[in-house]
Amino acid sequence: MTVRLTLLCAAARAERDVRFADVPLDERALRQAKAIAGTLPTAATLYTAPSQRCTQTAKVLGWDAVTVEPALRDIDMGSWHGRTLDEVAASDGPGLVAWMSDPGAAPHSGESVAEVCERVSSWLDGLSSDAGRVLAVVEQAVARAAVIRVLDAPQRSFWNVDVPPLTAVQLTGRDGRWNLRMGAVAGGSL
Repeated sequence: MTVRLTLLCAAARAERDVRFADVPLDERALRQAKAIAGTLPTAATLYTAPSQRCTQTAKVLGWDAVTVEPALRDIDMGSWHGRTLDEVAASDGPGLVAWMSDPGAAPHSGESVAEVCERVSSWLDGLSSDAGRVLAVVEQAVARAAVIRVLDAPQRSFWNVDVPPLTAVQLTGRDGRWNLRMGAVAGGSL
């Protein structure tokens, strides 16, 4: 049986200085999430990452019986947690460069990109072949890692995958083999 997995990136606040932290969604983000509630396919299994932004997104979508899945958590930012990208660049520029160029680097004493990719790959490969349709609200890092796994791309490609908030990444899988599925623009054809 084919697993049909949709990874929905959580809604996000509109802030100039985004922090490496989990912050609750603002009213704008909640409205945007609510606006897409009827556009997602129905699924027998619903997951969410444990963060506030993911659980709030799932709640606004009206999802009941959601399983909080620790494997879908955001990348652990270690000592950089709570800081902005500019703050990290000013205090640990070489560490930031290493982290963004070497998938195995974790200068912040948190998780490396390679560790996130391995965690997400293990979760994907652990989904039951009879799972059918599965929806999950995830962090952007998780969606990036899933795309890397499905395309068998090098982990250094992680930062080349742009996944905006409320983007749906559709994957289909069977027997340990995954495919990325692209969809048409809603409401029209190209």
